[in-house]
Amino acid sequence: MKVVDKLFNWYLSVNALPYWVVLGMDILICYLSGIFVFWLYYHGAVALGNIDLLTKTIFMYMVFNLIGFKLFHTYSGIIRYSSFVDLQRVGLAMLLSLGIAEAMHYVVYHWNLEFVRLEGRQIAAMYLVATIGMMAFRILTKSLYDVLFNTDKGMRTLIYGVRDGGVGLAKIIRSERPCRFLLKGFISHDPSIKGRILMGTKVYVADDKLAEHIKDMNIQAVLVSPLQNEYFRNDQKLQDTLLGLGIQIFMSSGEKEWKQDDDYSQVQLKEISIEDLLPREQIHVDMDAIGRLLRGKKIMITGSAGSIGSEMVRQIAVYEPSELILIDQAETPQHDIRLMMHFDWPEIKAHTIVASIANEERMEKIFRTYRPDYVFHAAAYKHVPMMEDNPSESIQNNVWGTKVIADLSVKYGVRKFVMISTDKAVNPTNVMGCSKRICEIYCQSLNRKINGQAGSRPVTQFVTTRFGNVLGSNGSVIPLFEKQIKAGGPVTVTDPDIIRFFMLIPEACKLVLEAGTHGVGGEIFVFDMGQPVRIADLARRMIRLSGAKDVKVEYTGLRPGEKLYEEVLSTKEDTLPSFHEKIRIAKVCEYDYEAVNSQIVSLVSLSHTYNDMAIVGKMKEIVPEYVSNNSKYSVLDRKDVS
Repeated sequence: MKVVDKLFNWYLSVNALPYWVVLGMDILICYLSGIFVFWLYYHGAVALGNIDLLTKTIFMYMVFNLIGFKLFHTYSGIIRYSSFVDLQRVGLAMLLSLGIAEAMHYVVYHWNLEFVRLEGRQIAAMYLVATIGMMAFRILTKSLYDVLFNTDKGMRTLIYGVRDGGVGLAKIIRSERPCRFLLKGFISHDPSIKGRILMGTKVYVADDKLAEHIKDMNIQAVLVSPLQNEYFRNDQKLQDTLLGLGIQIFMSSGEKEWKQDDDYSQVQLKEISIEDLLPREQIHVDMDAIGRLLRGKKIMITGSAGSIGSEMVRQIAVYEPSELILIDQAETPQHDIRLMMHFDWPEIKAHTIVASIANEERMEKIFRTYRPDYVFHAAAYKHVPMMEDNPSESIQNNVWGTKVIADLSVKYGVRKFVMISTDKAVNPTNVMGCSKRICEIYCQSLNRKINGQAGSRPVTQFVTTRFGNVLGSNGSVIPLFEKQIKAGGPVTVTDPDIIRFFMLIPEACKLVLEAGTHGVGGEIFVFDMGQPVRIADLARRMIRLSGAKDVKVEYTGLRPGEKLYEEVLSTKEDTLPSFHEKIRIAKVCEYDYEAVNSQIVSLVSLSHTYNDMAIVGKMKEIVPEYVSNNSKYSVLDRKDVS
């Protein structure tokens, strides 16, 4: 059987079956079609008696056929990959050739040349039979190939989605060589098409009986149609059914938003990760409008080597800024950014600088040298437990560093300063969240001071963006869970009821750019993070996705400063709509700049004493809503201590 497979595969390959062979087969089909039609009209004896003259006549019409073949390239496709488009080309080519033949046969016979005189209907019948024959040849060849090579070598597969995306995906997997997936049916939520036959396979409904069908057919994989990615992400019941059965799930890779009329031959499938399964809505941002604002400008990005900062670099570089001033104190990750810019965007003048934003003298020189138009401030210490143990560093880096960059932005005429904050700044319960809230307060009060004076010209516009956890960021919970699962467990979760909001890094950065470039100054923009995710459920789904057995989830208790749930807005705050459905403007308390500046200077001075209690006490004075949770600093919140 292997010898036959190899022989058949060689015969149908592009080298063994070149274009002239396909053209030869089409000519043979046209010739036999002419003989067949003549035989139908005049019976066998007459046809055989005039075979030479009939052959001459058919080949005369073949000249017209060749015109259609050439114009529509009917012979250029690989037969085993034939599709509706190839059949359509055959039909159009023969229709054109028929039109030419019907017009020309009167001219030819007018010259009294020696040909069999065919009537118009006979010519039409000949072309119809030839068209059917050529299409049948392509369909039969493709079917034979599929039968011989679509064996159990591939994974037994269902496709989620039945319309253009699902059918397009089915065509792709059937034409793949070697065969990875063996199509056994489709999954749909529409009960009206239950049991229908599509591409020779059955359509199954995603109901309670689906698991039984999957077991009966020994299904190994499910492919998600590119048009159904969002629906699949939000169908946790179906996901859990598939993961519980050990089914491998594949989705289209990349961030492209597929549409109904797209070319699905470009779809690249990858096995899902947990990020692919978390429910979220597609975020649409007018990146071209953002690009028009940033193109040709000098852009500074602090924290450029971090998860958010590095993605900001990638998204902004696409729009050809005149210069990028990239600042980070982490040497090795910053070196990676330097290499990325060198190889991916060599035409952009990129300055990769290793420095701390808290070094005022160094930052002054950088601003004086490069004079940026826009500053995206992503640099910050962000890990809650680390900052809970090191409040002095939280103040010196997050608060003082932000003040340094903000003040220099005003001094050197930066058009817009965009600070990236966090949902932990809302009703903070830990040092890190409070430090970011102080940064928000300072930037907003500075914007009010410099832009609120009557008759003053617009100076630097300060905009703050606030969102929750981003998937795949450095130090996030997902890489930790993956490591624990590989080690055999247990997977540690602090509390069974703890929940978090999640967003993809690219989506978060798009919203940062949208808010930053469209904000007019003084706003705190809040992102719609979608539905919260219970971390314990996330851990269990990751275990099922990994296929690991007997991995337990272990609860360790809330860490110092950690909340059960994150808020994006304070309970005292309200929001206003903005220019984007996923972005709202927080209405927050406004502070006097002079008072805030004085308190921050005092706080920074206090941070150099490294007296944790005194530092946190001052932070609580600046941010009264800061109430510690499960922390040694909780004693500072006790008003009734006797």
